[in-house]
Parts: sequence; C-alpha cells; structure tokens
Amino acid sequence: MLELTDAQIGTWVATFMLPLFRVTAVLMTMPIFGTKMLPARVRLYAALAITVAIVPGLPPMPEFDPLSLRGLMLCGEQILVGALFGFSLQMLFQAFVIAGQIVAIQMGMAFASMVDPVNGVNVAVVSQFMTMLVSILFLLMNGHLVVFEVLSESFTTLPVGNALVVQHFWEIAGRLSWVFGAGVLLILPVVTALLVVNVSFGVMTRAAPQLNIFSIGFPLTLVLGLGLFWVGLADILSHYQALASEALQWLRDLARAR
Repeated sequence: MLELTDAQIGTWVATFMLPLFRVTAVLMTMPIFGTKMLPARVRLYAALAITVAIVPGLPPMPEFDPLSLRGLMLCGEQILVGALFGFSLQMLFQAFVIAGQIVAIQMGMAFASMVDPVNGVNVAVVSQFMTMLVSILFLLMNGHLVVFEVLSESFTTLPVGNALVVQHFWEIAGRLSWVFGAGVLLILPVVTALLVVNVSFGVMTRAAPQLNIFSIGFPLTLVLGLGLFWVGLADILSHYQALASEALQWLRDLARAR
C-alpha cells in the first residue's frame, strides 16, 4: 500500500506551485503577453505549459506548506521576483512610447490620440505606432525566447527562498532615468530638426510681424515632422538592437544569469 507523508506531498506541490507563481507573474507583467489584448485565461494556460516544460530541469525546491506563513511568504516572493522581471522589460517598450510622445508634441500631433489597447489609456498616434513596431521587432528577433531562457536560469541563480528582492527593487528604481534618456536619444534627430524649423519661424515672425505665421507654421511643421519621422524610421532597427540588447542584458544581470 502506497503511503505518502506530508513532507513528500509538500515537496511535490512546491515543485510545481512555486515556479508557477514566478512564471505567471512574468507573463502577467511583461510586454505583449501581459497586455489587456491577451485574455487572462490564455496567459494562465501559457504559464502552466511553460512551468510543466521547465520543471524537470529546475533545482530542488524547498519544502512548501501552502497554509503556513512561510509558504505564503515564498509565494509572495516568487510573485514579486516575476513582477520585477516583467517591469524591467516594460522599460524597453516605454522608451519607444516616450519617443513617440515627444515627437508628436514637437510636430503638433499631440491632439491626435487614441485609446491604447495595451494599457487602456489615451496616447498619441505616433506612440501607438512605435508600440506596435517595437512589439513586432521584439517577437521577430526572439526576444520572448531570451526572456524565457533567463526566467528558467533564474531558478538556479536566484533560488526560491534566497532571492534578493529588495536589492533588485532598488536596482530597477535606479534605472528609471534610462527610460527617458533612451526615448530622447531615439528621436533626437527629429526633435533637433523641428527645433530648427520653429526657430526659423520665430525669426520670420520677428522680421515680418504682419505675416500670419500660425496659418503657415502649423501645417508646415506637421508635414516636415511626418517627413522627418518617416526618414528616421530607416535607422530604427539599429536603435532597437542597441536598446533591446541593453535591456535584455540588464535582465540577465538582475537574474544573475550568464
């Protein structure tokens, strides 16, 4: 007759439950998979499939009692670690969103906004275009596979019960300025050119006050801004590769992965 002890049952439960919490937290917070466009049920099924696939290669899990205080703390720790991984990836996408917002304001298209289905808020159309573009590039260059690889390695480098969650939180907080800086550098040529155009309009207004600069400047700035933005897209791939490499390397540094 087969007899199971509480320790054996707790070990089996921990083998699947603790990795499931970390994987689910990553899928719920990371870009593309963690958006409102993907139903929560689909994300949960994906988390279950990924957990079943990676569990055989994970190190042994500590004994787990889901009804004890220590068990609840372990679950909360895994959720926090996974959410930090997902939040660090969100910074890559938000850099392109900021770049779109800046160029939309400079060219006078800040009023042209739409509901972002990803976050559920109104954003400029240019930002929405940048979000869709970076999402396609992220999937085409297998960025999601790199994330899942780092996630699997994190169970060895950041084992359950020994993850330095507080230290990781402050590391991410210290990188928040990177988002704005990356967004500005991404769209700096277009912003500089539009600044030169606006300065030229100011000089024209000063030289000829009777000239109605608003009736000429607004459509001209809009057309020039769209043209410069279209020309700047030719070099968007190299910028994305640099920013994505830095963001994914930062994710590896957070997970202490190779």
